Amino acid sequence: MTDDDDPERVEMHLTDRRERLDEYLDREGLDAVWFARPNSFSWLTGGSNVVDRYADVGVAAAGYDRDEGWRVVTDNIEAGRLRDEELPAAFDVESAAWYESSLSEAVAERTEGRAAADFDVPGFDALDATELRQPLSKTDAERYRELGRDVATAIERVAREIEPGDTEHEVAAALRIALATRNANAPVVLVGGSERAQSYRHYTPTLAELGDYALLSVTAERGGLYASTTRTVAFDPPSWLEDRHEKAMQVETTALGATREAAREGGTAADVFDAIVAAYEDAGEPDEWRNHHQGGAAGYAGREWFVSPNENRSVRAPMAYAYNPTVRGAKSEDTVLVTEDSAEVLTKTDEWPTRTVESADGEFSIERHELLAPEE
Repeated sequence: MTDDDDPERVEMHLTDRRERLDEYLDREGLDAVWFARPNSFSWLTGGSNVVDRYADVGVAAAGYDRDEGWRVVTDNIEAGRLRDEELPAAFDVESAAWYESSLSEAVAERTEGRAAADFDVPGFDALDATELRQPLSKTDAERYRELGRDVATAIERVAREIEPGDTEHEVAAALRIALATRNANAPVVLVGGSERAQSYRHYTPTLAELGDYALLSVTAERGGLYASTTRTVAFDPPSWLEDRHEKAMQVETTALGATREAAREGGTAADVFDAIVAAYEDAGEPDEWRNHHQGGAAGYAGREWFVSPNENRSVRAPMAYAYNPTVRGAKSEDTVLVTEDSAEVLTKTDEWPTRTVESADGEFSIERHELLAPEE
C-alpha cells in the first residue's frame, strides 16, 4: 500500500493500526514495536518485505515508536525500492549498509527504550502478532473482497477449462499462472484427480490424470491477506460424490453458523469445533473430522488458528473464516467474512452453481458452491 492507493483508505488503515498499537504499547509498557515477518509487515504497512518467499523473516522491519511514529529499517539494497513501491509516505525509511549489520542488529541500534518484535532482536520482548491482527478492520475487509473475487475468478476459469485427461501437475500450473496474473501468490495449490482425492486429504499434484472428477484447492495471498477456496469438477462422477459433497457443505455451513453465534456470545474456537463434530455425526459420518483439520480463522495467515478440541482462542468479528470439511473424497471450502449479524462469502464470482444450504440445527443458511458438470 503506497500513497498511490486511495488516500482515504491509506489514512483509515494507518489510523486503525495506530489505535491498536497505542493500546498494545500501553498495556505492555513498551516504547516501540517491530514487525519483520512478512504477514505482519504487510498488516502494518500494506506493502511487502519479501524477496525470498521461503524465508521466515523479510528484508525489512516495520515499526511503530511512541516518539518517532512509523518507521522501516532495511539495508541499502532495498531502501529505495521499498520507499518508492511498497510503503506509504508516512513511514520513515532508514537503511544500514548490507555488509555492516544484520536486520535485527540494525533495528536494535535504532530503538530507544523497551521494545518488542515478532522476530529475534537482542534485548527485545517476543511478540506474537496474531491477536493484534484480529478482528479485521474496514480497510482489511475491503481489500479482502477484492482478493476473494480475484481468487475465485482464477480457480473457476481454470476449472471450466480442464479435461479428464489433464494431469494434476498441468492443472496446478494453470492455477498458479491464473493467480499470478491477478497479482496473487499461491503458497498452496492442491489438485486431486478422482483416485487420489479419495485417498488423500492433501492431494499435492502429481502426474496422475484427473479421471472422473477433480478437486481444486488453493490458498492465495496478496498484500498479506490469505484466501482459501475449493471447487469440484464432475466429469463422470461416482454415484456417491453428490451425497458426500452435500454433507461437507452442511458441515461447513454449520461451522459458519456456530462461528457467528460464538462471536455474538463470546465463545471460543473449541465451541465451534464442538458444533462441527456434532454436524458430522448428524450427517452419519461421525469419524470424518479425525482425518483432516477443519480450518479456522483466516486473515494475515492461511489460518490464524485452527478449530480443535482444546483451542480456546476467542472467536472475533468482523473476521474471515475458512473451514474445509472433507467427507471421503469430497470437500467444501470458501473464505467467508463473518460479523455478528451476517456472513459474506468472499471467494465467489456469482458464475458458479450454488445452492442455499442450512446448518445442521436449521438456524443458519448460506450459499454454497456445488459440483460443476463440464457443460455448465
